Parts: sequence; C-alpha cells; structure tokens
Amino acid sequence: MTNSTYFVEYSTPPTRRNTMTDLRESSSSDPASKPITLQIGALTPEQIAMIFTHLPVDVTFVDEGNDVRFYSGGKNRIFERTPDVIGRNVLNCHSPDSVQIVYKILEDFRAGTRDTAEFWLQTHVPDQESRFIYVRYFAVRDPQGKFLGTMEVTQDVTEIRKLEGERKLLDEVQ
Repeated sequence: MTNSTYFVEYSTPPTRRNTMTDLRESSSSDPASKPITLQIGALTPEQIAMIFTHLPVDVTFVDEGNDVRFYSGGKNRIFERTPDVIGRNVLNCHSPDSVQIVYKILEDFRAGTRDTAEFWLQTHVPDQESRFIYVRYFAVRDPQGKFLGTMEVTQDVTEIRKLEGERKLLDEVQ
C-alpha cells in the first residue's frame, strides 16, 4: 500500500454575490472601495493593503530602474523600513559590503540569466533569542518575459525550523 497525499479543491457554485460582474457593480462610487480586477479575482485597495499587512513575510518591490516602490507594513517587520525609502535607489539602501552583490543580482534579473536569489542569516541581538532569517529575491516579469522589477520576500523561519513530524489541520480544532 502506498502512502499518498491527495488534495481536493472545494468550491461553491457561483452565486449572484460572488461573480466578478456583481463585485464591480456592487461597489460604491468611492474609488478606494472599488475592487481592482486581478489576474484571478478582485480585491479592494483596503483588502490588498490588509493582506500585505497580515502576511507572515515582509515584501518589498523594486522597479526596473532599481527604485524602491513598495514595502509591506506590519508590526513584526524583520528589517525596518521608513517611508523615506520609497523612490530611493535600492543600492543606496544596502551596506557597502553588499552593494556589489545586490547589483549583480539585479543585473542578472534584468538580463534574464537568473530569476531567483536567496540567502539566510542568523540574527544576534543582545538579550533576545537569535532568529533565523530567510531572504528571497524574485525577478518580476510580464507574460512576455519583460523585466518589471524585483520582489524581495523576507521571513523569520526560526519557529518553522523547529517543526517535526506532522500536524493535521483537524488536530488544532479540538
């Protein structure tokens, strides 16, 4: 007997309230509450902002000209950011020791010779438990492959690294 895992997609048949047309028609005239149609689905700007705020990762987007355009907020950011970073060249946001490495990654993304880069590090803050930080960079491209920018995703994986065995979804609900 083999040990296989099966994933089942559960879906609800479309109803009048969850069709894309109805989402657009039901929105008020306030542009901030009007859903933005995405590749799959639609969300209001507030929903998008709250999703980024609640993600268990930090996200930063740097455009094709290497300027920082966005970073996710949240109370548990790993690397602090201030609004002053928006519009700044990302190379001016890194230490002199790492600028050449960041530049090489961005140039490889731009040239199409690389799509991802990753590194990890251990933080050591006095009077605090050290944390294991995982940082990934992704080239962002349009459907034709044109380079649009770079997304940085940073995550504290300290607790994830401690996981053992398995916990099924229903194990938590008791």
